[in-house]
Amino acid sequence: MNYDEKEKLHRTSFDDGKEKYILFAVSCGNEEKAEASIKELEELLKTAGGESCAYMIQNIEKPDRTTYIGKGKALELKEMVEFLEADGVVCDDELTPSQHRNLADILETKVVDRTMLILDIFAKRATTGEGKLQVEMAQLKYRASRLTGKGTALSRLGGGIGTRGPGETKLETDRRAIQRRLDKLTADVKALKHVRETTRKKRLESAAPIVAIVGYTNAGKSTLLNRLTSADILAEDKLFATLDPTTRVCRLPNGREIMFTDTVGFINKLPHQLIDAFRSTLEEAKFADMILHVIDATSEDVELHKEVVYDTLKNLGVEDKPVVTAFNKIDLLADSRDLPLTDENADAAIDISAATGKGINELFAVIENEFREKKVYLEQVIMYNDQDTLKRIKKYGQIIEEEYTEEGVAIKAYVPPNMIK
Repeated sequence: MNYDEKEKLHRTSFDDGKEKYILFAVSCGNEEKAEASIKELEELLKTAGGESCAYMIQNIEKPDRTTYIGKGKALELKEMVEFLEADGVVCDDELTPSQHRNLADILETKVVDRTMLILDIFAKRATTGEGKLQVEMAQLKYRASRLTGKGTALSRLGGGIGTRGPGETKLETDRRAIQRRLDKLTADVKALKHVRETTRKKRLESAAPIVAIVGYTNAGKSTLLNRLTSADILAEDKLFATLDPTTRVCRLPNGREIMFTDTVGFINKLPHQLIDAFRSTLEEAKFADMILHVIDATSEDVELHKEVVYDTLKNLGVEDKPVVTAFNKIDLLADSRDLPLTDENADAAIDISAATGKGINELFAVIENEFREKKVYLEQVIMYNDQDTLKRIKKYGQIIEEEYTEEGVAIKAYVPPNMIK
């Protein structure tokens, strides 16, 4: 078989010390989009610890129902696996149980799909108890839909009146075991969700505004959180470097405190199992006062990343909130003539570099300006024995005028709405 450009069988360099995989996808009329998706799949595989040695793109109207790429291409893929001595193949979409089974029978090698790969990465990256539980739930739901029977082998026979018969199959036993585990995990996650909601409620009762940092995976959210708050959050040039949300307090140049919450990165074709499992985590954005949308300005797929983020936020019910977009990594742009970048869905946009600190002061100013527009004007005399109220106004509001009188401290200020009684 001739593996050339015309056949869309592309060989890439690889590290002999890692497992080698061949990536494959279908292009339903948009080859450029398929190429970009394959490139992202290659990064996912790298994050999971594997290496791509080649990839194949099949141009068809829609994925084949039985083998995804068609039986002919599946046989070509098998030859390719043997020729390159690959350890397995990775599909750029989620395969149906029958597609997965049929491909495994034809290829006689390990078959992994995009969902399985992302779940594996999440399992490696989750560090908190809640994160680990949520990942396990997603994995079990994925496995449950792919359980298949092995003939009519029985795990045990019935005994006693009314129980005589063929007994339980191994398949039924596995399903019941998975369901029991899912029930236990659901209860555990529900308990942890209550703890998270209590913590969230305390934050909401505080007058400090909450800004949720969202964005496509590897856009630089954790690096930005570190820059804004002097936090020490893991920040790597890898997809899904951090999974668990982190909240840190930041003091703006004018002295006002704001809470920034980092969230898990979004990605195209995010498995629905993870949307369900991580809904409580992703909902941090739903309860925020503002969305800080971080975009990798160096990416060739900026428009796709925008679309994925806004669609995900919409699915979570995160709408009608002020959005500030930060185009990150501008220090890596080869041509500054393309700046400034724009986001038609945002209330404001700014170019920054979380790594070097460029544009951070301007970002603070934009955020403060957006919050100022949401503040309520307050004119009140604070009694001298009510210093707590005065401290809260100074901490979370913006005092325009302050005068000490016989009755107390007369102030004119702009404060968050929840401070008005």
